[in-house]
Amino acid sequence: MTASTEIRLAARPHGTPVPTDFETVRTDVADPGPGQLLVRNTLMSVDPYMRGRMDDRKSYVPPFQLGQPLDGGAVGEVVASAADGFAPGDTVLHGLGWREYALVEAASAVKVDPARAPLGAYLGVLGMTGMTAYAGLLRTAEFKAGDVVFVSSAAGAVGQVAGQLAKLKGAARVIGSAGSAEKVAYVRDELGFDAAFDYHDGPVRDLLKAAAPEGIDVYFDNVGGDHLEAAISSLKVHGRVCVCGMISVYNATEPVPAPRNLAQVIGKRLTIRGMLVRDHRDLRDQFLEDVAPRVADGAIRYRETVFDGIDKAVDAFLGMLRGDGIGKVLVKIG
Repeated sequence: MTASTEIRLAARPHGTPVPTDFETVRTDVADPGPGQLLVRNTLMSVDPYMRGRMDDRKSYVPPFQLGQPLDGGAVGEVVASAADGFAPGDTVLHGLGWREYALVEAASAVKVDPARAPLGAYLGVLGMTGMTAYAGLLRTAEFKAGDVVFVSSAAGAVGQVAGQLAKLKGAARVIGSAGSAEKVAYVRDELGFDAAFDYHDGPVRDLLKAAAPEGIDVYFDNVGGDHLEAAISSLKVHGRVCVCGMISVYNATEPVPAPRNLAQVIGKRLTIRGMLVRDHRDLRDQFLEDVAPRVADGAIRYRETVFDGIDKAVDAFLGMLRGDGIGKVLVKIG
């Protein structure tokens, strides 16, 4: 047995989660049985989709259970193995974050090479978020060279990659929205977006029209609400929308009014399509072949916001929901 700290869901949030919705517990983790690994987690991810799993409702992924540890992407070091192909010292990617030590089924673990890329990249730009941007832009939104692209939450983990991919693939213009002057500068000056705006500076519809006066072809949606309404207003005929996330409504306790202009979908013959990254596993090898070299040579840039210690996991998650950080939000565990 190995002593470990884990974060559990103590109560289902009503609206915006608060620290008392979580509890930190000391527990013992069993030694690995056949086909299992004992992993000491070193880095874990917090992601917007986790908020939906805190509600007890049917969705595409089961809800978190009260009194049980949360889970999510993590990388760590194998400290004991009872599975062929894995040995102590291996670094693995798996889905049992929110804890110091995890008893992982070897079939659900993937070995990663810390010499090839920083560990955070396997949870971000070369992991689920990077893959989400890739599949969402190229397959769901059917991006093509010459498109004008709008990306919301452009300084976030997915948005920062989606916008850069659009530029690299030949977009005529890429516009991003973000939540502060610092993030706008990051998106425009470091990531190379053609234009960016702070959505606090006025109605999103007006800010987007100023940035793309001739309209947009593609909207990569991470926000929903007024951003989706603004995009529908600016989309050209046969425009396409990839709905990746709607973080603006995740904590809503009442129905939200926007978008109020859905009738435009008819006249403009728009395509609005939701996406889940798990539906695009067949693109994984293509994604890594295409993106990994661009990350290595600096053609694709990224940032991470890292919190130090398992005791900061809840702060990291709540801050991510508020939009406090830039890029991928991670927790360094050990």
